[in-house]
Amino acid sequence: MTDELIIGMLSGTKRDGVKAVLVNFDNDTMGILHALCTPYPPAIRKTLEQLLDTGAPPTRKVAELLDENLAFFFARVAQDLVRETGLEMRDIRAIGSHGQNVWHQPKGENPETIQLGRGNLIARNTATTVVNNFRRADVKAGGQGAPLAPLLHRSLLHSETENRAVLNIGPIASLTILPAKGPVKGFDCGPGNCLMDGWTMRQLQKSYDDNGRWAAKGDLDTGLLSLMLADPYFSLAPPKSTGLEYFTMAWLDKQLGQTSPAAVNVQTTLAELCAQNIADSLAKEGLPDRLLVCGGGVHNAFLMQRLAAALPGVTVESTARYSTDPDWVEGLLFAWLTHERLLENPQDTQPFTGANQPVLLGDIHEP
Repeated sequence: MTDELIIGMLSGTKRDGVKAVLVNFDNDTMGILHALCTPYPPAIRKTLEQLLDTGAPPTRKVAELLDENLAFFFARVAQDLVRETGLEMRDIRAIGSHGQNVWHQPKGENPETIQLGRGNLIARNTATTVVNNFRRADVKAGGQGAPLAPLLHRSLLHSETENRAVLNIGPIASLTILPAKGPVKGFDCGPGNCLMDGWTMRQLQKSYDDNGRWAAKGDLDTGLLSLMLADPYFSLAPPKSTGLEYFTMAWLDKQLGQTSPAAVNVQTTLAELCAQNIADSLAKEGLPDRLLVCGGGVHNAFLMQRLAAALPGVTVESTARYSTDPDWVEGLLFAWLTHERLLENPQDTQPFTGANQPVLLGDIHEP
């Protein structure tokens, strides 16, 4: 039935749970057999939220505790995924775990990127080979450690007949530039859902603005939009990467300052910030013929409308049109990176992260 079964796992920057996909690699093809998303237990989620609120890397004590607890949880999610398919862990070649990102500061005197969930503990508890720490080798080679998704986007979605870009709208929005001819590029362009979700939680006590219905009721605050777009991050040239350590609710509060726009108008403006920044980022690289969108933001109808309006002449559509489920692209990425690591294939991340040489991404842990 299969050549090789590999699990790809991650918790996104939203820090609310673990996504896992079971991927079948058969010769030169790969396909998702099963996928699930498991929310964190309240204790883990509360600790992560408290850590996020500090805007600082975890203390050694907190890191060690989370490292172990997250490993046990990731192991359980992998076992649940396999059980739901009717298979056993012995049928699985390997698990690729990105873990939980808790700090990402790849620039400066002491670049650091921290993803928790100990690979050796996951391996021990699942009796399965585990690959993790996908960013570390890239950072050591002078890269940003992210984004890594362009490696997969190039493999899955490149066209020789049209210029494309792939947009992942998670908490952070990331772009992959896929010209028909020429080098591929990739970078984090700024906030995706994170500020909209945070503002929705603060104002409505809901985790997200379903389909962008709330944002669609408001009016754009052009002054606030201009103020936010003036942030230095947006004018940085790629390669660049960012996270919730930077685009926090404290960042938004600073932009709001002493102004007092209606809450719904802030939400409308945050959606426009996301769309306009993406459009500006694409314009700097040369507008593509087609923009393929994945991640949770693809389900926000208002955001997708604003994105299309900001990109006249560009076809904006879901990656689903190209047999790539928009909700599971990142899980597929870490399964694919694991497959590549086990084959000992170095990855040239220089166009995306700025690494000074190709590197083997990921540490291997045998059970």
